[in-house]
Amino acid sequence: MSKIAVIGAGAAGIIAAWRAAFLKKSVTLFEKTDRIGTKILISGGGKCNITHDGPLRDVLKAFRPNEAKFLRNACFRFTNKQIVAMFTSRGLEVYTRDDGRIFPTTGSAKDVTAILGNYLSESKVDLRLKSPVVSIEKNDDAFVVNGELFEKLILASGGSSYPGSGTTGDGFRFAKFLGHTIAPVLAALAPVYMEIEGMDARAGIALRDCVVRAKQNGKEIARWRGDLLFTHRGLSGPTILGITRKIAEHWKDGAVIILVDALPDSTFEELSSYWKSRSVSVPKKQVSSELETVLPKNVVNGFLADCGVESSTIFANLLAKQRNRIIENLKGWNLGTVRSVPLEKGEVVAGGIALNEVNSETMESKIVPNLFLCGEVLDIAGPVGGYNLQAAFATGFVAGDSAATF
Repeated sequence: MSKIAVIGAGAAGIIAAWRAAFLKKSVTLFEKTDRIGTKILISGGGKCNITHDGPLRDVLKAFRPNEAKFLRNACFRFTNKQIVAMFTSRGLEVYTRDDGRIFPTTGSAKDVTAILGNYLSESKVDLRLKSPVVSIEKNDDAFVVNGELFEKLILASGGSSYPGSGTTGDGFRFAKFLGHTIAPVLAALAPVYMEIEGMDARAGIALRDCVVRAKQNGKEIARWRGDLLFTHRGLSGPTILGITRKIAEHWKDGAVIILVDALPDSTFEELSSYWKSRSVSVPKKQVSSELETVLPKNVVNGFLADCGVESSTIFANLLAKQRNRIIENLKGWNLGTVRSVPLEKGEVVAGGIALNEVNSETMESKIVPNLFLCGEVLDIAGPVGGYNLQAAFATGFVAGDSAATF
């Protein structure tokens, strides 16, 4: 019986190991931490956004064209519906949000990893926790991993985000040692650190269903709709995670500012008409009280300060230019300049093993026979919404299937 080594017990590695073992191969799964699925446990804020609902053609459109083309075969081999069924067949109940994101109804990623652990044990995978791979050698037609001989090797050791979870870039080093090209690694799905006054006072405050835009030299480079979260160091939340890859790519070319449209479904003209009418209908009402109906109370004074308006101002005393400034800021509040995009805080990274060096039909290396590559170690980074777990599960499935079959 051929022996297969899988490095990394994340989403891709777990599925790869399970699939190969399901096909009756001897599989050893090396994991440097003391548990499986560490990044699964922190995905979706600990709730685990398992995958994304909808036709796979639409799911693939969320990726960049070259990434979508590479992933197409894998995603149709192991679909979002099959992934969900893998969990629901074991009793996990799931629900789908309006935006297509699929979560366990328990709201706990631990339930997801527990089921994955059961699949590994049932298929008799030799799971070795707290077993970091310190050496890989290519020996004729085999691989020597930590001094042990294997005929096939599946590299699923992740990227270099959240190093505390075990993803410290080992896969990139191993792949480069074996002859692969590594595309530059950038943060993706990460928070941003900002040059903002009074960040501590806003930390923990969220703006709901807004549109966040990133601009550089007056040109919009990215936008995303959803929730925005203020942190002690800057900004986070789905909107920020959705645009940080673009920011990271452009950041070296000059300052990037973040603007937020707090009322994306209202036009400037509609808001102007409404605010003019308030000067007549409620002349003695404080402008700050009106803003508290659309903005969190704790940010209203700071918002008005940015507009050049005293918080005690009433509608009767609000000048036309002040009113216009408020509306302009409701539609495009400048939150400041990006100071940095912390790679180590990203849920995933962009960059990794060049896709043109991997056979997308099998996930086998085009450079090293019997080496299979899957998950975040590849140069793929989808947006927030379960896309990256879909890519990891699917590429892991194909890698495990191919390693066991060919």
